[in-house]
Amino acid sequence: MTETDADRSQRDTAAPAAADAKWWTLVAVCTGVFILLLDITIVNVALPDIQVELGASLSDLQWVIDAYALSLAALLLTAGSLADLFGRRRVFVIGTLLFLVGSVACGAAQDVFLLQLARGFQGIGGAAMFATALALIASAFHGRDRGIAFGVFGATTGVAVAVGPVLGGVLTSGLSWRWIFFVNVPICVFAVVVALVRVRESHDPRAGRPDWFGFVTFSLALAALVYGLIRAGQESWDDTRVVACLVASAALLAVFVVSQVRQEYPMFDLALLRKPTFTGGLLAAFGVSASMFSLLTYLVIYVQNVLGYSAVEAGVRFLFLSGTAFFAAGIAGRLTERVPAKWLIAPGFLVLGTGLLLLRGIEPDSEWTHLIPGLLVAGVGIGMINTPLASTAVGVVSVDRAGMASGINSTLRQVGIATGIATLGSIFSHEVADGVTSGLAGTPAAGDSDRISAAITGGQVESVVQSAPAGVRDQIAAVATSSFIDALDHITLIAAAVAFVTAVLCFALIRQQDFVAHPGEESQPSDG
Repeated sequence: MTETDADRSQRDTAAPAAADAKWWTLVAVCTGVFILLLDITIVNVALPDIQVELGASLSDLQWVIDAYALSLAALLLTAGSLADLFGRRRVFVIGTLLFLVGSVACGAAQDVFLLQLARGFQGIGGAAMFATALALIASAFHGRDRGIAFGVFGATTGVAVAVGPVLGGVLTSGLSWRWIFFVNVPICVFAVVVALVRVRESHDPRAGRPDWFGFVTFSLALAALVYGLIRAGQESWDDTRVVACLVASAALLAVFVVSQVRQEYPMFDLALLRKPTFTGGLLAAFGVSASMFSLLTYLVIYVQNVLGYSAVEAGVRFLFLSGTAFFAAGIAGRLTERVPAKWLIAPGFLVLGTGLLLLRGIEPDSEWTHLIPGLLVAGVGIGMINTPLASTAVGVVSVDRAGMASGINSTLRQVGIATGIATLGSIFSHEVADGVTSGLAGTPAAGDSDRISAAITGGQVESVVQSAPAGVRDQIAAVATSSFIDALDHITLIAAAVAFVTAVLCFALIRQQDFVAHPGEESQPSDG
């Protein structure tokens, strides 16, 4: 059949339109992912202000972060299934709108419990956005352009992590902590408009129904685990409710695993774990979140509530970490073309663990500059890990399974944050309580040890000292500061141990021969 002038004209017009659409897809996706990742890091520097205004305890602050991480972790895989079935653009737009509503609710919250609920709602929207991001890019881009698109996507995630603490500090100090959520509104509106007007819809024609049973059992198992870990910090590890939650979590997780084995189309194909590199990637995703990113919450409380810096001053100081991570990630991105992933990820954890060890040794009279070497070295480690880890998540599976593989890896990142913050917080609380009890033994303030330790773990060191009788203020101040920094020193050591153990596991599990060569891509460099 001969091509007519009309057909040729239609074809020539469609080609630029398709090219235009794919770049607008990248704009929409990167905008959405920027704000959802921003809300992981931007909140940290606002925690002390939230604690003061809403009268929050340490466990309340833990839930402000963990409610977001939990809903993200629980819904990522299910959101991906819904996107494949009903349309990726549609789910992305719905997720962005949910995130917008959650952001407004967070900014308007007058009670810490309502803030926690709103953060969980934010996470639901964030899961829908994050689960569809890579799939939208993969469906819009092919060949060399796909590499460019993933490079831009990676840079966007790096910028979000880098600017989060500073932007959060500027908004919190200049306006109010509420504006770290309100600022999301115009960005969300922009992403929705671009997605509706410019982004093409895509589906997976082989998509099956979502695994609702797996979603429910996994969500409940994770929620029970985090609740038990946080409550252990308030009570004790042998508290009846703590034990019940941990046992229930283990049982529900076992049910989840059995359900995945028995299903034809599971949300988590356990057969992927047969590839050591995939398992190593999951452990790396968990390890980087459970170590540095979990510890960051308590470092921020130290800088603001013990050293007395404002939110913006704290944000600027943590640029030593986030800024270094951003630049190191750029260098690591170039090295991934010539260096096997194992020789970036595993050494990256060794560097990260070294940085965490350098953060230790804080004294009551230490200045914030004590943290600089550790933050710089840890930032290099994070940059070395994050870039090759992104490719490891999807590089060991075929293209049609990349969505699930990426979703599982992202889920483990959020699980690492949620459980890491809860576990370190529980240990931190008990360490502070023990330090206060022993430090005030035999003094007039001994009877108030529990109240004082609870206030200290919430970052209220100054208010505790000011409310104490004049005769014991100096002693309480000394005990409060020493107990806080000793506890911080202890959990920093635990975070370093997590990093070093993860390094060993990555050296053992990640193998270059597990990587799959995709059409239009060069083969990965060998281990040799």
